[in-house]
Amino acid sequence: MSTQNIDSSSLVLVSEVYPDNIVVVPVENRPVFPGLSLPLMFGGKEVVRSIEHAIEKEKGYLGVSMVRERDASVKGASDWYPVGTLMKIYKVLKKEDDQIHVFAQAITRFEYVKEVMRAGIRHWQVNYDYEEAGPPSNEVKAFTMAVIASVKDLIKLNPMFQEQMRLAVTQVGTEKPGLLMDLVASFLSAEGHKLQEILATFPLMDRGEKLLLLLKDEIEVSQLQQDIQKQIEERVSKNQREFFLREQLKVIKKELGLEKDDKTSELEAIEKKVKKLQLSEEAQKVVEEEMDKLRTLETGSAEFNVTRSYLNWLTDLPWGVYSKDNTDLKKARTILDQHHYGLEDVKQRILESISTIVRRGKVAGSIICLVGPPGVGKTSIGKSIADAMGRQFYRFSVGGMRDEAEIKGHRRTYIGAMPGKLIQSLKRTGVANPVIMLDEIDKIGASYQGDPAAALLEVLDPEQNSGFLDHYLDVRFDLSNVLFVTTANQLDTIPAPLLDRMDVIKLSGYILEEKLEIAKRYLLPKQRREHGLKASEVSISTSALRMMIDNYAREAGIRGLENQIKKIMRKATLELAEAEVGKVRVSAGNLEDYLGAALFSTEELYKKALPGLTLGLAWTAMGGATLYIEAAGIKGAGSGLKQTGQLGKVMQESAEIAYSYVRGLVAQDPVMKRFFEEHQIHLHVPAGATPKDGPSAGITMALALYSLAVGRPVKKGLGMTGELSLTGKVLPIGGVKEKTIAAKRVKVFELIFPAENRKDFEALPEHVKEGLSVHFVEYFDEVLKIALP
Repeated sequence: MSTQNIDSSSLVLVSEVYPDNIVVVPVENRPVFPGLSLPLMFGGKEVVRSIEHAIEKEKGYLGVSMVRERDASVKGASDWYPVGTLMKIYKVLKKEDDQIHVFAQAITRFEYVKEVMRAGIRHWQVNYDYEEAGPPSNEVKAFTMAVIASVKDLIKLNPMFQEQMRLAVTQVGTEKPGLLMDLVASFLSAEGHKLQEILATFPLMDRGEKLLLLLKDEIEVSQLQQDIQKQIEERVSKNQREFFLREQLKVIKKELGLEKDDKTSELEAIEKKVKKLQLSEEAQKVVEEEMDKLRTLETGSAEFNVTRSYLNWLTDLPWGVYSKDNTDLKKARTILDQHHYGLEDVKQRILESISTIVRRGKVAGSIICLVGPPGVGKTSIGKSIADAMGRQFYRFSVGGMRDEAEIKGHRRTYIGAMPGKLIQSLKRTGVANPVIMLDEIDKIGASYQGDPAAALLEVLDPEQNSGFLDHYLDVRFDLSNVLFVTTANQLDTIPAPLLDRMDVIKLSGYILEEKLEIAKRYLLPKQRREHGLKASEVSISTSALRMMIDNYAREAGIRGLENQIKKIMRKATLELAEAEVGKVRVSAGNLEDYLGAALFSTEELYKKALPGLTLGLAWTAMGGATLYIEAAGIKGAGSGLKQTGQLGKVMQESAEIAYSYVRGLVAQDPVMKRFFEEHQIHLHVPAGATPKDGPSAGITMALALYSLAVGRPVKKGLGMTGELSLTGKVLPIGGVKEKTIAAKRVKVFELIFPAENRKDFEALPEHVKEGLSVHFVEYFDEVLKIALP
């Protein structure tokens, strides 16, 4: 640092030693105090150019002043603090295009007078601070001593300041109070604007006073920091002490034989489970290998937890554990009759399957698939099968399943790997011969993660499932004793290889009389219980139930009927709670007060029979249905056939076959022939918003066209179904039971079926066939004799 010896008897102007005009560059965050030698880094092309000018043209003298706002663009002197520090650059450490590192010494304070631009470089005209030589006054010395005392207190609390502060106090001392104060201030962690206040304070006593205030704040912060550190250390030391004591206690207990470590306990628990199981030879070998591996692993390692989880899954499975089957078929029949009304053909098929299992002593080959519309009781029948056989029951849905790993498990290389649903179900039931229901098998999906339907081929194949291999277990497990029951709404979407492995049992739905009995025996008592009501508090008459089934719940199942009964029960609980009545009685007369307007009306959409109007019978995934077919002739539009009603491709082809056949049929009659030549025929199937498809509407469409051509209406109350060929042959159709039930549901009692479906109709239960007049036809001319007598 450059110094000048100044005689105390005379004043020497600083401007004679230091330049009056200096290059000035900005600094951020905190100011630079005189007396320090330190490396500095500056950024920005303009600043680098200014520093280079100072080094080359102005003997390395450079002024630094702190900007008022960080990261703000510096435009004029008003953006800077007016008091800064004169620096002397001794060395350029590193230089880049827009950055420069220098080593410099801070010499003295200066104060801004005015701004001057020279050679495009910012210069300030400044006045320098000058401290009088000679010993300090007693007042200044007192402030200096107070600063030194505060520094010593700070050193005790914060060792981080120890070296710098000790150096400043010992080497500078009280002889140079200004330099001491500046050095102490430069080491403080105070905010930049507070340090700038000290830099801008020229009188030593005022500077000392402000510095003492900052030192006091620093001491308080350090004290608080020390208290926090002490609390943390106490907490940590307490936890460490407890940890060491617990570890010592474990060792002592282990030595005395009072307690075992975690690994030993785990191994003993697994060995205990293994002794109770009848493991296969392969499983036994794998368990022994994994246990040997577990003994060598540390309990804290990730591999230990993976191996332990694997062994727990392996030993939690019911190897050789079987529940005893119920061999009393009378008891099985009683259980099925208790749980389900009607469905005699279904119960008969189930009992046949159970009797075969009992006779053979094993399940192999018996995989039941229950197919029917929603709400007919497929899931509850599966539960009843388990009850009838005395077996555990587990159900899971495969609808929407897209990942093969859901069936066959994840490989153990993945984090969070688990066995598939089948192995999980065996663990849950605790036996190796439960009844497992795979619900909604017709809605199973496929994705890039695999095809679950393909994975089920192994599961549902009696020849393969005796050695089912789950990816997680990687050990074969015998599933041949499991009775699999699957459910579906339709068979079309089930892959053929999967369907081939199953024994299909169809549940077609319920007619009005069956629904009435189910409501009386099961639904009403159940809903009374669930709503906290007694039979003495709410009653629904038989006529009200009939009206409810006919006008509010016509679907094949009973779910809609149950929802309507729930609605009545909710309103009944409200009436009873408000003490409006002592007992709620629901009859046909007041049913609309509880359920609102009827959802369905009788299928007689047309009060009188019209030419070109016929009633057909259809099958849907929701059960049987009836639909009208309308035909109209538009004169003057030319000949041809127009079809509406969202008809599918197969149904459109049926309409074209019917049109061609009827035109050929009436070709010998000049009047009817002229009708087709002069009229465009419009064929419509309501409702227009519902997509329809299938081949069984052939004779219905042909009859509508013929009825329109001859101008005679079809006999009222007649329903029909059958596929028509171009030669007039009536071909067989499917869904006879569903279509018959649908006809009875809408009070249509005269039906036409293809002759080849006679055997299907005769196989129907007597209560379904009762009251029906059925005609079986081979050719379309027979249809005409019945429909247009």
